[in-house]
Amino acid sequence: MASGTSKSGQYEPVDAGGASVEPSEVVAEQSTFSEGRKPIRQRVLDWIYPPEAPQATQLWRVENIAIPLGYCMVGLLQGLGSGVMAVYPIEIGATEAQQTSIKLIQSLPASLKILFGFLSDTVPLFGFRRKGYMLTGWMLSSASMFTLLALGVPSIPLLALLYFWYGLGFWLADVIADSLVAEKAKLEPEGQKGKLQSTCYACRFFMLMVGAAFATYAYDALSPRFMFWVMGLAPVAICVPATYLLAERRYADVPSVKAQSLEIWSSVTSRSVWQPMAFIYVYNLLQIGNAAWTQFLYTRLKFSATMINSLMVVAKVMLYFGIMIYKYGMMAWSWRLVYIFTTLLNAVFSTLQVVLVFGWNQKVGVSNFLFALGDDAIADFIAGIQFLPSSIMFVNLCPVGSEGASYAMFTTASNTALGVGSSLSTLLLGIWDVSKQALESGQVYGMAKLTVLTTLLQTSGLLFVFLLPRNRDELLALSHRGRSRVAGAIFLAAVGLGILFSIVDTLLNVLVPGWSGES
Repeated sequence: MASGTSKSGQYEPVDAGGASVEPSEVVAEQSTFSEGRKPIRQRVLDWIYPPEAPQATQLWRVENIAIPLGYCMVGLLQGLGSGVMAVYPIEIGATEAQQTSIKLIQSLPASLKILFGFLSDTVPLFGFRRKGYMLTGWMLSSASMFTLLALGVPSIPLLALLYFWYGLGFWLADVIADSLVAEKAKLEPEGQKGKLQSTCYACRFFMLMVGAAFATYAYDALSPRFMFWVMGLAPVAICVPATYLLAERRYADVPSVKAQSLEIWSSVTSRSVWQPMAFIYVYNLLQIGNAAWTQFLYTRLKFSATMINSLMVVAKVMLYFGIMIYKYGMMAWSWRLVYIFTTLLNAVFSTLQVVLVFGWNQKVGVSNFLFALGDDAIADFIAGIQFLPSSIMFVNLCPVGSEGASYAMFTTASNTALGVGSSLSTLLLGIWDVSKQALESGQVYGMAKLTVLTTLLQTSGLLFVFLLPRNRDELLALSHRGRSRVAGAIFLAAVGLGILFSIVDTLLNVLVPGWSGES
């Protein structure tokens, strides 16, 4: 037995005659273990190239490596961007609403995923349905950061614009990765359904955790400019070469725009689509956060940039643990039970923010930082648990041949609702006085009331949980319960109006500070 390299550069074992041998066929003659046990080398190869999985679903092959690396890069860029934008806008004079809007801007292009998916399914770029768009996305993200470096300290509107292009680039690449996974997931053996997705998202959220931790250190120890260099270089240095190696047939047959549009319309009129998506949309829309919270930590509690970023790092670590706990311990849970349990848990810890607002935690010897740390960590831990059930559901809703547009449509609906919820949070700032001046003078009753209101809104999503199927079988059974053009039209209208509202609200917050009544 010898080893060799395939034409693609992929390591493969070969026999003495030089013929390629699948990793699963490597004989155990080198093993010193007892019969029936595989040597460590064989077990490693079987982990990298699972013998029971088709080659198309073996992510770590050279021809597929762009997919997991793409998910890793999206997580890294999200983490780095979150670390920078948690503090940088405050330091250059952004208002509370502008701070929230700039954070939202990175995710705003995620609301355009349906457009990206539709284009990649119907309009090949350079002859490829996927590779051309993925390459374009990575280069766009890099170009935006290099432009920011050339400008020095930007104005708030210019920072928002460049941050939008930064997010647009990696979300475009993310849509392509999602499309490829949706295609390959249909090839998974029955007993491994969901494994491909959970692996990819584990990569993404692990690197999100790493990126946030690195940003916390580098922002203070080095400088924001150093962070912009890293955010610009990483995509072109890592993902562009990997995308070039991605295996994809050039000039493949593609559906017409009309056929793709009819396929999408057929999907959204099915009860198996509009009913669960109605729950996802309404539930996410109601996850309205306290937009003044970071300002409260920074102004009232005197948290430093390092402390605020440390909260974010721990939150991202818990987000990753949430993903892992669902993957290894909750996959068999009913989807409804997952949402009920996590929503009630969120209600408890969100309400505890009132304790921090009034400083009651210090009366029992718990520091402000530790108390805030626990609250933020639980919130992201819950988000991690909720993420995979919806993603697995989306893949099961995708029709063959329209994976790009269909999966993108479902994620667009989910992201749009979250974006609308974030935009609504800025509108709530004018109900009570939670301005920087009020917080500095010790007026915290408005902050407490806003915290209670947002907690009630977040928990009210459970009123619609009956719309969510309990599991995959129940989801598929809904497809036999008829269609509704009215429901399909309402769903598409809600997504479209949500995108429009998020864009308009974000632009107003960035360009016309104070328009919604906040100070």
